[in-house]
Amino acid sequence: MEIKDPRIDAGKGFDWGRVSEDYARFRDIYPEIFYQKITSRGLCTAGQKCLDIGTGTGVLPRNMARFGASWTGTDISPEQIAQAKRLAADAGDPNQAHITFLALPAEQLDLLEGKPPENKPNPEKSMLPQNSCQPAAPFDVITACQCFWYFDHKTVAPILARLLKEDGRLLVLYMAWLPFEDPIAEKSEKLVLKYSPGWTGAGETRHPIVIPDEVLAYFDLEEHEEYDVRIPFTRASWHGRMKACRGVGASLSETELSRWEVEHLAMLETEVPESFEVLHYAALAILRKR
Repeated sequence: MEIKDPRIDAGKGFDWGRVSEDYARFRDIYPEIFYQKITSRGLCTAGQKCLDIGTGTGVLPRNMARFGASWTGTDISPEQIAQAKRLAADAGDPNQAHITFLALPAEQLDLLEGKPPENKPNPEKSMLPQNSCQPAAPFDVITACQCFWYFDHKTVAPILARLLKEDGRLLVLYMAWLPFEDPIAEKSEKLVLKYSPGWTGAGETRHPIVIPDEVLAYFDLEEHEEYDVRIPFTRASWHGRMKACRGVGASLSETELSRWEVEHLAMLETEVPESFEVLHYAALAILRKR
């Protein structure tokens, strides 16, 4: 499913389905501290019901199922959800049985309440599988990891508030490389911009996660934190990580992608050691339902 949004990449279309296999192989890179920062605050732990929106290949639910919460992961891309289900099934971990994955846009999460989405009186019945374990609201925690800027917040914010318990939390998470401080990230980012000059994922610096006013109409910002992490890579895994980003595999034509791959692999071979770390910063924002 191609997505075009004037707020993102100057409106250039992108489709996560095109890069789902690479996403599944190379985007599960959050360090253990990323999850500890969540559980240390009593979130996404045993006895809680959690909803992960924009789940992609289910990285967050799959890695956090061990802490005992039950999870539902939703994403607009059926291909991403297919990879999430495959990875959970292949994990050989009984905790993965407590995750339900659904191909469902955030703007249609009303379906989890068992009613049609607002302004969409006749949604297609196929949006939820007939034999799916449809989770009932409310949830203790709703998470949005690496995806919050994609949503129509005016539509999504009131839905999230309804899906949460009275004392529920919305947890927004993010992690990004720092190109102005890490030379490998800088080299790779420049090559992405050569092929996708309008890519808005470039030039990241440390900052608190921006919470739109439409969300703050329903939630109060309770806490935020930003911290540095160094993520280990090999040449192959970093190449896969970069290919799986929006400005490359999800949006370039086949010809452009082939050219980018040749250049990026040559750069890594000549300028980067076989194993290395890339400096990132991670951030979280915890919001309480009003």
